[in-house]
Amino acid sequence: MTAELVRGQNHPLPQSRLEIRVTSERPVIAGATLNDQDGRMREEGWIAHPAQPQLPGLEVSRQAAAEHRLAVDLDALPESVHCVNVLLALPAGAGGPVRFGELAPPFVTVTGLDGAGVANCTLTGLDAESAVLALELYRRQGGWKVRAVGQGYAGGLSAMLADQGLGRAQELAATINEAVAAGRDRSVAPPPPRTDGERSREAAVGAAGSVAASAPDSGAGVAGAGDAPISYRHPGRATTPPSGPPPSVPSSPGTSAAPGRTPAAASATPGSPGSPGSPEPGPHVPVAGDANGWSMDERLYNQIWDMFEDLARTVAAYRSAVDFAESRMEQELDKVLSDPRTRVGPAADAARGEARTKQARLVEQAREVLDRDLGQLSAEAEVVEPALPPAYARWDNPVWHGYRPPLETPMAMRLGDLALPESAGLRIPMLVRLPLERGLWIDSGRSGTSGSSSPGPAAASVVSSDELRRLAAETATAVAARLAAVHPAGDFTLHVIDPAGSASAALAPLVESGVLPEPPAAGAAGVSTVLEQLTRRVDLVQMAVRSRATDALPADLDTAEQLLVVHDFPHGFDDRAVTQLRYLADEGPSVGVHLMMVADLEDARAYGPVLSPLWRALLRITPVPDDHLADPWVGHHWTYEPPLVPPGSQVLTQVLGQVASERARRTHEAEG
Repeated sequence: MTAELVRGQNHPLPQSRLEIRVTSERPVIAGATLNDQDGRMREEGWIAHPAQPQLPGLEVSRQAAAEHRLAVDLDALPESVHCVNVLLALPAGAGGPVRFGELAPPFVTVTGLDGAGVANCTLTGLDAESAVLALELYRRQGGWKVRAVGQGYAGGLSAMLADQGLGRAQELAATINEAVAAGRDRSVAPPPPRTDGERSREAAVGAAGSVAASAPDSGAGVAGAGDAPISYRHPGRATTPPSGPPPSVPSSPGTSAAPGRTPAAASATPGSPGSPGSPEPGPHVPVAGDANGWSMDERLYNQIWDMFEDLARTVAAYRSAVDFAESRMEQELDKVLSDPRTRVGPAADAARGEARTKQARLVEQAREVLDRDLGQLSAEAEVVEPALPPAYARWDNPVWHGYRPPLETPMAMRLGDLALPESAGLRIPMLVRLPLERGLWIDSGRSGTSGSSSPGPAAASVVSSDELRRLAAETATAVAARLAAVHPAGDFTLHVIDPAGSASAALAPLVESGVLPEPPAAGAAGVSTVLEQLTRRVDLVQMAVRSRATDALPADLDTAEQLLVVHDFPHGFDDRAVTQLRYLADEGPSVGVHLMMVADLEDARAYGPVLSPLWRALLRITPVPDDHLADPWVGHHWTYEPPLVPPGSQVLTQVLGQVASERARRTHEAEG
């Protein structure tokens, strides 16, 4: 829950890597100063501002804007820094407001990199001030806290910098305002320089969105008469491969493009594809890690998200162009049929032929652009896949043969693959953030709650019920094994409930390797014991967190991340057990207890609507390919492919053996 602070209030920071988001009615300058234990800046280089946006552990915006996102890595700050002050100022000479009293109060919030709010404050009470010290992050007893400040300065930016201890405050304030006025290093428009290959790639993605509008006799285009053509270009792609420190702000999937920027506007830029006199663009050379991020894992994570959105948008553009071509042909045919004089005869046949020819030409043009985009993405996938770390890689990736238990938990894990019917074999890794924000439901039945109106490409109807249950159990084992493998030894504990022992064959790798510390719980008594243990853990940790007394937890409490795998639900569950399971699904993820269920929805219908909230709380995945997952951007139904181990492969046994061996070694060292 996000803490709402007023002036003077503070709140502990639970993590070191943060994002500070600023929202204002009008564009403001955002900056940050580094201060020592006396609250003073030691030198002019201790401030990040539009003309110098990066410092170790700190990055601010390069321009004035109504919304800012400042990146902070507290662990990367110099040891002599004890305080980080976030500053806001109205640009000088911009023709806008000259004091904050003319505007709605600015709003500042501190979040984690996943967007979860930590604390926020509204900077009220400002009047004649044109600069304000919004908040401060400061060290306290080995940790970091945030305090809402809201101190305004009627003397503006120079007065605020002077109060921070800077001798040349007026000169630096002038430098900052000049940088903003000149639009130096704008991050959105005009765009930074592109290489020929990158321009070709962006034009290919964007061209599909304007095929209908630019084709001969295509009428008003998809957007309607007088509208600019719809742009499906991905707005957040990296422009050049990262070159190392200082790190840049991670790009968030779905970042908005510059307002009003369209492919037509882009094509008018000198030297862009399609402009007069521009050179023929060369092929784009893909690079693994070609995205923004603080580490290679984060760059790969962002790159995979970018590829996913690129594929979503280029397919959306293709489908839109095809729909337009069909609609245009129907309109022209209706026009022919509506006039009795032209309904029959050679003229009617010629009109029909011409309408179908136009439709075929538009579809062919759209397909050419789609094929070009798919070729670029396929080339990128061929480079990215071999470079993926184990957490992101398929089980058939050779990286698993050199697997060693990690020293820290990665930011995400591969949960399968995603594809579209038009993607011609191209599969995008489906990554989920760690720790899991919601539980998983592996659907072992034929029904489920798919959002798709059409069956998947490998519909469950061609697989027997027994085979579906076997595949579901194997999928659960593969996912559980991957979770165990990507966590450091001792940081992950697995529990399994298998009331009737029907999944014993699929669970054998977990049991035989020792990664599953206790045999699967069987029967009603086993179900009750495991659920009581995990429910108690959730209760104790929640109380300790609320009372800020985590050091008072019982010594025998396992504080590692927990995963409970439930097979063949609801067999072996009574009403009390079902209630406990719902409680774990709702409350467990926030305190490190996660749920994975292997169940057939039809089997659970006997419990009535009481289980509906449980199914809605879980992410449904399937043991066979199915097109039940929809993206929030354009609404495609993606075909999900489960992360099964290749038949006959021993990779799962080898990896689990190393996980168990490392855990035993660390346990022995701790006891010795």
